[in-house]
Amino acid sequence: MAKADIQNLGSFVWSIAEILRGDFKQSEYGKVILPFVVLRRLDCILEASKDAVLEAEKTLPDGVDDATRDMILFGAVGGNVRVYNRSRFTFDKLRGQDPRQLHDNLIDYITNFSGNVRDIFLDKFLFTDQLKRLKDGGILWNVFERFTEIDLHPDTISNIEMGYLFEELIRRFSEISNETAGEHFTPREVIRLIVDLLIANDDSKLTGRGIIRQVYDPACGTGGMLALTEEALTDFNPSIRVELFGQELNGESFGICKSDMLVTGHDPEQIAFGNTLTQDAHADKRFHYMLSNPPYGVDWKKYQEPIKAEAENMGFDGRFGAGTPRISGLM
Repeated sequence: MAKADIQNLGSFVWSIAEILRGDFKQSEYGKVILPFVVLRRLDCILEASKDAVLEAEKTLPDGVDDATRDMILFGAVGGNVRVYNRSRFTFDKLRGQDPRQLHDNLIDYITNFSGNVRDIFLDKFLFTDQLKRLKDGGILWNVFERFTEIDLHPDTISNIEMGYLFEELIRRFSEISNETAGEHFTPREVIRLIVDLLIANDDSKLTGRGIIRQVYDPACGTGGMLALTEEALTDFNPSIRVELFGQELNGESFGICKSDMLVTGHDPEQIAFGNTLTQDAHADKRFHYMLSNPPYGVDWKKYQEPIKAEAENMGFDGRFGAGTPRISGLM
């Protein structure tokens, strides 16, 4: 899909936000639109395996543990996708139901995802809260119906193109919500330049079979840098295995990134939630490559005590041996 087509798709999705005007503040549009995009993407991916998952579930013994259920139902989905949905609904079937039951049916649909996705919608996106607001405002059906018109099947839009779509939407939402400088997205052209510089001298190390590279982004956002690094490495060596690790503080960005890991065959548990400055989720790990666009300009005064303690006590054995920037911002 050409960049212009991605922008047109972004414009169509953006137009759905107009329905929210009056019931939601502009700064809240993304809390509705982005989870719905993720939900529609997952719906398109899982629709073909829906019957197989429902049939496989019937074979599960009573009292089956979660790990066994996941193994069997992931197998029913097939491929590298590590997500399933046990609800009888799809977007297409929801559209054929009584509109007055849409809220309850969507709740059934969301809560019947595998736990790794269900938790994203419930705990990070807080999506059930948004669905209730849409219902109370009388606009839930209008928003849902517009999303059924979007084809986000992988045969139509690739994982990389989905990344472009997310970035296009996040850019638009950032522009209207007065986000701080540290919360803006990184243009993909800039990311690709960073990646090319990062691996420029590693040609001989990346050739051949059996090559594994682990990549880490401590402020990974929606995962753009990780995805582009994997793309560059596999373009150079199609047989290379790339393992992606990251951490993100913003719940919505984390939800998007982890969802992307789920549908692209990566281990979603390697994407951690939390503040990388004070709660380093990957402190015991080592990586071949690390790249990041840290939150420049963001005040870290409230986090300064553990950061200064690590700098003073660990020196170059920690992350801040070279020193720390002023607490009023990294710039």
